[in-house]
Amino acid sequence: MKKVLTVCGLGQGTSLILKMNVEQALADNDYQADVENTDLSAASSMNADYIFTSNEIAESLKEHSAKVIIINSFFDMEEINEAIQQNVD
Repeated sequence: MKKVLTVCGLGQGTSLILKMNVEQALADNDYQADVENTDLSAASSMNADYIFTSNEIAESLKEHSAKVIIINSFFDMEEINEAIQQNVD
């Protein structure tokens, strides 16, 4: 099973919202994955296949082995669905 991280600065508020929306979008697209929300410092040392985050945080994760997927609006299900369809295999 694929491992997905949703990352924000503190790992609580916005990453939790993004986690719930990514889980919904993955299910809508028939993907199964283990999704976890976390903060930037913890994400840097965690194993993952995909990381969903903001443009600002993505810069700090460019050395990570996971594929980093930038989401501009964590509330925009259309954007999240499109990102999954284009990036998740």
